[in-house]
Amino acid sequence: MSQNESPVERIKKASHGLRGTLKESLLDEHTGAIREDDQSLIKFHGMYMQDDRDRREERASKKLERLYSFMIRLRLPGGLLTPEEWIALHHIAGEHSTGVIKITTRQTVQLHGILKSHIKPTIAAFDKMKLDSIAACGDVNRNVIASAHPKFSEIHEEVFQYADKISYLLLPKTRAYYEVWLDEEKLLEVNEEDKLYQDRYLPRKFKIAIAIPPYNDVDIFTNDVGIIAIIENNKLIGFNISAGGGMGTTHGNPDTYPRLGTVLGYVEKDDLEKVVYDIATTQRDFGNRTDRKTSRLKYTMDRMGVDAFKAEVEKRSGVTFKPAKKAVFTTRDDWYGWQQNHEGLWYYTMFVENGRLLDDEKVQFKKACLDIAESGKAQFRFTANQNLIVGDIKEEDKAFVDEILTRYGVIATTEKASPLRKNALACVALNTCPLALAEAQRYLPSLIDKIDVLMNKHSLQEEGITIRMTGCPNGCARPYISEIGFIGTALGHYNMYLGADANGYRLNKIYKENLDEAAILKELDVLLGSFKAKREEKESFGDFIMREGIV
Repeated sequence: MSQNESPVERIKKASHGLRGTLKESLLDEHTGAIREDDQSLIKFHGMYMQDDRDRREERASKKLERLYSFMIRLRLPGGLLTPEEWIALHHIAGEHSTGVIKITTRQTVQLHGILKSHIKPTIAAFDKMKLDSIAACGDVNRNVIASAHPKFSEIHEEVFQYADKISYLLLPKTRAYYEVWLDEEKLLEVNEEDKLYQDRYLPRKFKIAIAIPPYNDVDIFTNDVGIIAIIENNKLIGFNISAGGGMGTTHGNPDTYPRLGTVLGYVEKDDLEKVVYDIATTQRDFGNRTDRKTSRLKYTMDRMGVDAFKAEVEKRSGVTFKPAKKAVFTTRDDWYGWQQNHEGLWYYTMFVENGRLLDDEKVQFKKACLDIAESGKAQFRFTANQNLIVGDIKEEDKAFVDEILTRYGVIATTEKASPLRKNALACVALNTCPLALAEAQRYLPSLIDKIDVLMNKHSLQEEGITIRMTGCPNGCARPYISEIGFIGTALGHYNMYLGADANGYRLNKIYKENLDEAAILKELDVLLGSFKAKREEKESFGDFIMREGIV
């Protein structure tokens, strides 16, 4: 290891293919935690170690160790689950986690609150359904996301298949996951040579999305690699490739910044996998392994220069980028309610606030989904906006599914939510995320209640302005590309960002720092009043902010 490499680089190289001492950590019954180096490695297996931050003080006062648990995230390219897989997920969540099924902004689910002794049974239960969490976190390619709704396009299925292909192409080759969690015998003759990841993996996380214009539901330009389907005469002919998007920043560190992907050009269908693979190898070899805060692909591209980066990818892949073809995005909202696709199949998109699927006195999401799954009449598709589509429903089964959704309050909840609420995203934040400085998913719903009052006051209740909130500047809910962004700075305080466009082409900018709720509402009252009075026809809030020079 060079003297300047970050400690995580040492841990990866010494891990024997991501095995580390995970088996020994699991056997230690004296603690709910795992060894320090293993805490980095476990991410590559799709898990994070966390503790309940609400109970830290109380436990410290009793001289007890922190209440440690684990979060497990599934690898689900394109976000699709069969009825059988849904039934398994429902029961696994109930037996091993807090019971809440959390839909992420990357079109998969994660379960929180899994105790150390429950990790292996959880993974074994998923494995029975041929589901895994390999590479759902860590310095590897994460879950590949794709435009969610089959009504978007007649070639949705063809595009969706690429998510699976690319996910498989960029999977680590080590059998560590199967040995550690599923007690597979170590086979000496298995070749674990990994040409892509070698023994050092990537410098940092790596995210890929596939979009079908005009729908930008995946926020394509926020990804390390954005794959934009080009369709002519109802045929998929190839893809525009964008690279270098990423949201994460660090408070007080001017070397960190959000960046939108740069379109490198167009490639034919047959060249897609080669190009994506060699964008990853270029990042592997040129990315910063000294400072993890500036190690994402966006920084590599800015350091090398876009032209040099593009030339390197072309040299490695043997593919020359052609000029990008025209592709225009006009929306990134989910299509709520019932929609029918070209094959006559029906889809119901339900609004799931901040992606938290649970049962409470107003709505019983889990009961509804379990009943539908047990009937075998629908598949389940997650969206990158943290919602759920029950889909692929035949005409003769639609009334049956509709009755269940009505009975358990899903349709009422979806129809009652304001456009503002439906367009809001929040990260997990407190109480489990160790990075969180402020609340997000637990707080945003009540803040939206108060902002909705202002929207009504200014007769803007039909405006679906995008609001996103994160508990820290890492950007998990993509706040830097929302018309109004809130980034936590301390408990109850947020930096407020304004001015992104509605379709995902422009970042927002800092407006005011360290605002508490009263200050946020005071600022928004003035801004929304001004927007109502001075907006041009059909102008979005973000565009109005920029035109008026407010940021």
